[in-house]
Amino acid sequence: MSTSTASDNRRKAPAGERVADWADGRLGIYSLAKANMRKIFPDHWSFMLGEVCLYSFVIIILTGVYLTLFFHPSMNEVVYHGSYVPMQGMQMSEAFKSTMDISFDVRGGLLIRQIHHWSALIFLAAMFVHMMRVFFTGAFRKPREVNWLFGFLLFVLGMFTGFTGYSLPDDLLSGTGVRFMEGAVLSVPVVGTYLSMFLYGGEFPGGDFVARFFSIHVLLLPGIMLGLLVAHLILVFYHKHTQFPGPGRKNENVVGMPLLPVYMAKAGGFFFLVFGVIAAIAAVATINPIWAMGPYRPDQVSTGAQPDWYMGFSEGLIRVMPGWEINLWGHTLVLGVFIPLVIFPLVLAAIAVYPFIESWVTGDKREHHLLDRPRNAPTRTAFGAAWISWYFVLLIGGGNDLWATHFHLSINSITWFVRVGFFVVPVLVFLATRRICLGLQRRDKDKVLHGRESGIIKRLPHGEFVEVHEPLSQEQLHTLTAHEQPRPLELEPSVDKNGVVRKPSATQRLRVKLSKGFYGEGTQIPKATAEEYQEITSGHGHH
Repeated sequence: MSTSTASDNRRKAPAGERVADWADGRLGIYSLAKANMRKIFPDHWSFMLGEVCLYSFVIIILTGVYLTLFFHPSMNEVVYHGSYVPMQGMQMSEAFKSTMDISFDVRGGLLIRQIHHWSALIFLAAMFVHMMRVFFTGAFRKPREVNWLFGFLLFVLGMFTGFTGYSLPDDLLSGTGVRFMEGAVLSVPVVGTYLSMFLYGGEFPGGDFVARFFSIHVLLLPGIMLGLLVAHLILVFYHKHTQFPGPGRKNENVVGMPLLPVYMAKAGGFFFLVFGVIAAIAAVATINPIWAMGPYRPDQVSTGAQPDWYMGFSEGLIRVMPGWEINLWGHTLVLGVFIPLVIFPLVLAAIAVYPFIESWVTGDKREHHLLDRPRNAPTRTAFGAAWISWYFVLLIGGGNDLWATHFHLSINSITWFVRVGFFVVPVLVFLATRRICLGLQRRDKDKVLHGRESGIIKRLPHGEFVEVHEPLSQEQLHTLTAHEQPRPLELEPSVDKNGVVRKPSATQRLRVKLSKGFYGEGTQIPKATAEEYQEITSGHGHH
């Protein structure tokens, strides 16, 4: 009997394997792991931008949970008796006092506050750059249009999450931003006053906005963002990763490293690198020093008040807008604030809807898993560069006072520059960027046909000096010639084969016109053909 028991013990699986078997019987983890753990991911530095977004978001969540344990989202008035001597005996809200306590009395509190705020800035900056990488390389094309919208919504929600976050301390700077928001809400016709009273719990500043912003900042917006982030990552897995063109890379495959163990090991190391860099910045660069500004008072405005960079363009819209007002039936409509409030979502939506416009103009219904080099899509690249310039022109408007004081300029001149630049600068940037892309295409074509300039000068027997060109490798030739060059659409014949007259609709004519603007004559340089390459490389004109 003892022998039987011993043999049973020898046959018993280890505890970890038994737990895994138990979980597999209920969750199917073996099949899930087999399908996804060896998934291939391409290796390119630009793909790390998305990882910076993910890791900074994780850091925001972790530090935010810690700060929530000590923060009191209340606007009840109290008297400060904390460690910061210059403010002792001063009246302030509980929100401001608890933030002061976190900064000076909670162990590690100031560092966590700094890490939280810097992570938010880096998260949105990385989101911005990551979106532009996706845009310029055409990674938003079918089947990833929905994922593009998820990423765009993450960026927009991140902006408002950041705004509600830096408004919570109830200091003089954040209170100025909240007052700015109140003006925008009040400018909405008919319902503006009702929205303001609901948001602030009475006349500004009310008694509830910190508690309501706290719920929005801690629960509502992060919950939505977390759901979008999970959906975004699931679609990345489902659609497989995009990759840059190269030998052996096709729409049907992915060339790279498996998720386990290579990619996960690199990703884990990169997470700690991102965390370390953010922690180092937070340790040496002070951000949002509320003790230097004091608690919010409605009758004061902090000098040089500026929002965080991602909201600066919205303030620029209002600062440069003329103070127009009209009176209708005894009611004042503040156009100087309401018009910027309408333009604000349009600026953001311009980049969000572009993928659908491009898909409609080209009529391309195929799946795309290979990325474009930005120079090979001149119109798209020019549009993206113009949108970025639009954003930064408005950012200058949002800081017109600082530009004036730091560079000894007239604030009126800066304001008028932004007003004119809002319409002119994106057009100039669009034209310049497209010309640059065409120039780079010509350079690529010349390199394909004549090789790379080596810098070696030779003198021919008859006295002519020539530069020796080194032929490109097959890999380089493939990279420079693998891209497609779409042709513009044409209107269908006005008379079909049965002699029936067809009149194209206005929508069809618009689509053809846009298609010619995207891909017509002068919008791309024809690629070097195999015949041209053979003719030049076989002749004596190739040095």
